[in-house]
Amino acid sequence: MSMKLPPLVEPAAELSAEEIARYSRHLLLPDVGLDGQKRLKNAKVLAVGAGGLGSPVLLYLAAAGVGTLGIVEFDLVDESNLQRQIIHGVSDIGRPKGESARDAIHEINPHIAVRLHSERLDSANALEIIAQYDLIVDGTDNFATRYLVNDACVLAGKPYVWGSIYRFEGQASVFWENAPEGAGLNYRDLYPEPPPPHLAPSCSEGGVLGVLCASIGSIMATEAIKLITGLGESLLGRLAVYDALEMSFRFIKLRRDPQRRAITELVDYQAFCGLATAVQNENNSVPSIDAHELKRWRDSARDFQLIDVRDALERDIVRIPGSQHIPAHRLLDRDMLDSLSSNAPIVLHCKSGVRSQRALQSLRECGFDNVHHLDGGILAWIRDVDPSLPSY
Repeated sequence: MSMKLPPLVEPAAELSAEEIARYSRHLLLPDVGLDGQKRLKNAKVLAVGAGGLGSPVLLYLAAAGVGTLGIVEFDLVDESNLQRQIIHGVSDIGRPKGESARDAIHEINPHIAVRLHSERLDSANALEIIAQYDLIVDGTDNFATRYLVNDACVLAGKPYVWGSIYRFEGQASVFWENAPEGAGLNYRDLYPEPPPPHLAPSCSEGGVLGVLCASIGSIMATEAIKLITGLGESLLGRLAVYDALEMSFRFIKLRRDPQRRAITELVDYQAFCGLATAVQNENNSVPSIDAHELKRWRDSARDFQLIDVRDALERDIVRIPGSQHIPAHRLLDRDMLDSLSSNAPIVLHCKSGVRSQRALQSLRECGFDNVHHLDGGILAWIRDVDPSLPSY
């Protein structure tokens, strides 16, 4: 069931002649008009992240005339971002993403006030930052930050628009614990518990179709504008699921989890999502070598097996010369186990080190004791040993 909500923001006093000319196509819409545009001008929206989803959201909210845009972003622009993070350009590589996004916003609309929060959002600063805004837009790519944003919005009484993308599929919804008429829902009604860290999908490992960000980001920007102005019917209580390959939308009704606990404080979200424990276990029990040590092993002609556990698609992009390819999903096959050395050391590597750690644990459970993994994966090898290889 769709939900019509009252306008979130009171209208500003007036629009200038320049603003009337700029937003004339909005003003001609009967459901927006002068009143709706004044609400947009008076609105303060915080975007958590200026990446794949934050880019189209920020650009379209700026073009729409949202008066104040806040950006929480501490990362730098990398070349691999440009495939989907369209708010940044080639000349921005190496710059702070927040500064790059601010400049792009002002190029589109100089009337917008941009506030930069150039720090990582955490339990110590989230409430103070979020309290400054009417509405939050969350396009982050990790569960720890998603739960943090959700819980902080619940405690602050703020609505927020959420989106997620992976490979060819995206999701979007609106969460607002304090919504009128008892219709409140929050992210924990959709995901009561985070997935185990090793099962959490990652765009950096699994990839994402760049234009998918535009599809989901435009939905998020639309929902933000609707909440500000009271236009139409909100996604609150519904999950939109988009499949780009099938060009299909599904809408799933969301209900309050009857067993959920009240949110009373912000917690350690790294620990809540199992990330702190995973890092501690990795540091304590996973034998690793760094790229420089692996190079010394190779240069000294030491007897060892270097196993690439990535998918074939990734190996086609770049590989460490002399490595043997056994994808992680086949590593425990009997014929593959028989091909592994029981005497010489085995070194496993993936892209960044996450999958090779899991593969190492699996081999140890099969009785292989002399196993290491390459800390930082092939990206560390490229960075520290052979920068001539392409990164991805």
